[in-house]
Amino acid sequence: MASDVFDRLVALLSEAKAKFRVIEHEAEGKSEAISVIRGNRPDQAAKAMVLDVRGGGGGRRHVLAILPGSRKLDFAAVASLFEARKCGFASPETAQELTGCVMGSVPPFAFNPDLAIVVDEDLLANETLFFNAGRLDRSMELDTQDWIAVARPRVAKIAAKA
Repeated sequence: MASDVFDRLVALLSEAKAKFRVIEHEAEGKSEAISVIRGNRPDQAAKAMVLDVRGGGGGRRHVLAILPGSRKLDFAAVASLFEARKCGFASPETAQELTGCVMGSVPPFAFNPDLAIVVDEDLLANETLFFNAGRLDRSMELDTQDWIAVARPRVAKIAAKA
């Protein structure tokens, strides 16, 4: 399953003529540790989290929140953004079902139409982004503007104050 996501990602980015490179490394899913292995700053890492957002006018939905690897999520900001009463992490089973990836390997792309993408605007200050590419042993470095063009995320302030 994980190699399917990796292969789809490579095909998607290649088709879009995006500027990216694949980085092979030991299996790792923690943001701080993987940034050291890849040699990138933690704030360049696109940390992806599957959220369960519910209540209010929007009903229940799932959101793929993308943050700088050095930051924590502001759950209230995401709930407010989606006009919901509650926001929390989706269960690991739900996250894997929606993304096709194990926790720690989720890329900042949604191949499932039931998953809305929102990115913290601070991440977009980077020229390139680094992220696990559907596998714990593969990462990518991707031009930020190419990521925006392909992923088409909603941009908002969703990271907690540093």
